Amino acid sequence: MSSALSVLHSIFGYSAFRGPQQAIVDHVIGGGDALVLMPTGGGKSLCYQVPAIVRQQQGRGVSIVVSPLIALMHDQVGALHEAGVDAAFLNSTLDWQQTQDVELRLQTGAITLLYAAPERLTTPRFLGLLDSLYQEGHLALFAIDEAHCVSQWGHDFRPEYRALSVLHQRYAGVPRIALTATADALTRADIIERLQLEEARLFISSFDRPNIRYRIEEKKDATAQLLRFIEREHAGDAGVVYCQSRKRVEELAAMLVAQGIAALPYHAGLPAEVRQQNQNRFLREEGIVMVATIAFGMGIDKPDVRFVGHVDMPKNIEGYYQETGRAGRDGLAADAWMAYGLNDVVNQRRMIDESPAAEEFKQGLRGKLDALLGLAEATDCRRVRLLAYFGEASTPCGNCDNCLHPPEVWDATDCARKLLSTIYRVQQASGLNFGTGHIMDVLRGKSADKVVQFGHDKISTFGIGAEFTEAQLRAVLRQLLATGAVGLHKVLLENGHSFDTLCLSEGSRAVLRGEVPVRLRQSVATPAGKRERSKRRSPAGTLAPAAASLGQDAQVRFINLKAWRAEVARAHGLPAYLIFHDATLAAIAQQQPRTLADLEGISGMGSKKLQAYGAEVLRLCA
Repeated sequence: MSSALSVLHSIFGYSAFRGPQQAIVDHVIGGGDALVLMPTGGGKSLCYQVPAIVRQQQGRGVSIVVSPLIALMHDQVGALHEAGVDAAFLNSTLDWQQTQDVELRLQTGAITLLYAAPERLTTPRFLGLLDSLYQEGHLALFAIDEAHCVSQWGHDFRPEYRALSVLHQRYAGVPRIALTATADALTRADIIERLQLEEARLFISSFDRPNIRYRIEEKKDATAQLLRFIEREHAGDAGVVYCQSRKRVEELAAMLVAQGIAALPYHAGLPAEVRQQNQNRFLREEGIVMVATIAFGMGIDKPDVRFVGHVDMPKNIEGYYQETGRAGRDGLAADAWMAYGLNDVVNQRRMIDESPAAEEFKQGLRGKLDALLGLAEATDCRRVRLLAYFGEASTPCGNCDNCLHPPEVWDATDCARKLLSTIYRVQQASGLNFGTGHIMDVLRGKSADKVVQFGHDKISTFGIGAEFTEAQLRAVLRQLLATGAVGLHKVLLENGHSFDTLCLSEGSRAVLRGEVPVRLRQSVATPAGKRERSKRRSPAGTLAPAAASLGQDAQVRFINLKAWRAEVARAHGLPAYLIFHDATLAAIAQQQPRTLADLEGISGMGSKKLQAYGAEVLRLCA
C-alpha cells in the first residue's frame, strides 16, 4: 500500500481515491504544482490534506492552507482533529496568547496543516515565520483554496488573493496546489497568470453533478412559487435560498417562518455575531432553510442540503453553478430551482452598464450574463448546456425539467421585429424613451392614458402585436435585452429617483432585418401537479436519504446513531457531519457490527475515530 493510500485508509477511513484524486495526490507529494478544478463535493480537501500528511511524515514540515473564511477554517481544523491530524488556524478569533501558542507550535514542527486567510498570510509577521521555516527546509506545501477568488472574472473576486503571487517568488521549490469548483476558460487563464502557475499541471474533473435536478421557471410570484416548491417537495429538508438584496432576504425569511418553515436570514448587513449564530444553526441543526445573499455559502461543507433555490437570477453561470453545487454534497438526490424574470435581466444589465469598469471588462460580463440567460431560456437539456459552458461534452440527462417535460417552442422573430419597431416609432414620435409597460401597451393596442397623451395610439405600430400575450412579449424582451439588441436608457427625475427606458442599440439592426432568428420556449412555468418524489417517514421524522432503503431494524439503529452523533457534536462544538456522515451511519446500521474489526472496513471510519468512538458505536448497535 502506498503511503498516500495508507493515509487515506488509516486516517480518513476510505479504501480508495475517487476520480483524479490519486493522480493529484501523487503529483503534489512528488513536489509538483497543480491547478485543480473539481466540483463541490468532489473531494478537493483530500487532494491537499493527504499530501500534507505524507510530506510531513517525510520530514518536510508544515503545509499552509489559504482559506477565505473563518467558519470554514474552524470546521476543517475540527474535522482534522477528529481524524487525529495536528492542525490549527490563525485568524481574528484568537487572542494574543492563543496566537503566540499557535506560532510556537508552528516553529517547533508540531503542526501538520495550518489554515490562514490571504490577508494574514501576506503580513510581514507571517512572512517572517514562513521565511524561518523555509530556511530550515520545514515548509512542505501551499494549498490555495477557492482559487477563483484571485480572478477578476471569477464570481467571488477578492483583491487580497492577488498578493499570493509572493509564494512563488519567495519560496521557490515549495509545491503549490490551487483548487476551485468553478472556473471557465477565462477565469482559469487568469488564475494561472495571477498565481504564476504556468508550470503547474492542470487537473480538470467532470463538472457533472448527476444527483442534482436543474429546474428553472418563469417568475410570476416568486414568493408563492418558492413556498409551493418547498412545501410540496422539501418539507423538513435543509436548503439554501439566494436573493439579490438584503431587504429581500429578511422579508423572505420572515415569510417562510410565518408559514411554519424553520428559516434564517444571512447577509453582510447583519451583525457579525448574528451571522455566525445563524450559520452555526444551519450547520449543526437539521431542516434549516438559510435565506441569503451571495455573502453566504463559500466553503459550506454541509452534505445534506437537499435544495438550493434562486428567487433572483445570479450574475453568471459560474455563480449559479457554485451556489447550486452546495446541494447534495452527499451524492444523494437534490434540487436546484430558480425563478427568473424580465426585471432580473434589466437589473443585471443595468448594473453592468453603470459599472465604472473598462468597456472590455463590461463586455466580458455581458457575455457571461448572456450565457446564463441562454441556460434559463433553453429548450434542450439544462445539464448539457451547463457542462458545455465549462467545455465539457455530455448527453441529455433525462433528469432536468426540460428532459422530463419538454417545452413547446415558438418562432419569436416576427414578434421581436415588431417590438423593436415600436420602440423606434415611439421615440421618433415624441423624442422620448419609454419603459417596458408603455411599449407593450402600444404594441398590443391598449389606449392607456399615457399612450393617448403622447399620441402613440396614432403611430403605425400601434396594435400590431395584439396577438401576443404579455408573457410572450416579456420573454422576447428578456432575450433582446440580454443579447444587447435592446438598450437601456436611465431617466433621472427631479426627486432624485430614476427609471429605465428602452432604446435601440447597435444589435437591433440585425434583428430588424430578420438576420437573427429568435426562438423561445412557449412556457417556463412549473408543470402542474406534484413531483413524483416520495418521502419515507419514521417516528423521528423524515429519514435521511442515506437510510431510506434500510430495513425496519436498521432504521431504528440509524435513528439511535444519529441521536448519539448529535450529542457528540454538541460536546465537541462541531457540525454533526464532521463526526460521521449519514452514509457512514447508514452503513453501520445496515451491517450491525459486533466487533471493532467489523467497523474497520466501513467507509469514513478512520483509526482515530475507531479508537475514540468504536466501543460506543458497538454498544448502540447491540
